[in-house]
Amino acid sequence: MIRAALIAILCAGPALAQPVPDIAYSFEGPFGTYDTAQLRRGLQVYSEVCSACHGLKYVPLRSLTEPGGPMLTADRLRDLMDLLDPVPTADGADRPRQATDPFPTREGEGMGPDLSLMAKARAGFHGPFGTGLTQLWRGQGGPEYIAAYLAAFTEDTKEEAGTVYYRNPVFPGGWTAMPQVLFEDMVAYEDGTPATLPQMAEDVSAILMWTAEPKLEARKRAGFVAVGLLGLLTVLLFALHRRLWARLRQN
Repeated sequence: MIRAALIAILCAGPALAQPVPDIAYSFEGPFGTYDTAQLRRGLQVYSEVCSACHGLKYVPLRSLTEPGGPMLTADRLRDLMDLLDPVPTADGADRPRQATDPFPTREGEGMGPDLSLMAKARAGFHGPFGTGLTQLWRGQGGPEYIAAYLAAFTEDTKEEAGTVYYRNPVFPGGWTAMPQVLFEDMVAYEDGTPATLPQMAEDVSAILMWTAEPKLEARKRAGFVAVGLLGLLTVLLFALHRRLWARLRQN
């Protein structure tokens, strides 16, 4: 019985019929940084496709101009804000969206979940045997899961209890209520990059990683500074220790 329970625990990870491939994102690793061009392409995919059903309510628009992100110019940010839904006020009127406001929220029937933190809320790597130990050296795999999910839809559908489900072998259980939304060349990238399905999926997953970790680069820099200061402190303490106890050692 104990053996059967142990096997059940080891195999209790999410049922992914199709493994999530590892993607060499530029922001991975201790020295990784965001690719500004990729973030801009991902923002374009989100704005033209994903924003119809998904919001980014935890992402202030002003952050799009800050270092470590898409770094839009003030004019580009104003153009983007002009395309977004206005902000309702207490008196029932609407006002234009400002840089201090977040992205619009999408709520109601037919709308999907907010994507602000989705790259940290999902995991792509669960092995071995569902233990999740591979995340210790490969990372959580949230962006990889999002990219694989968006590119894995098939043409198969089914209907249950009045709801249409779409076949996606990456999604746990293999069926999802979300239809395929990305198709080849549906977005015309401003930098001329070919808008293939894998390219769009990777770009939008990269921008969602940034919305979940906008201070990733600053956090890594702070970590290196902290490690450097600790190393310097270690050397100074060792030198102080040698000086204080040198006479006793001689005696």
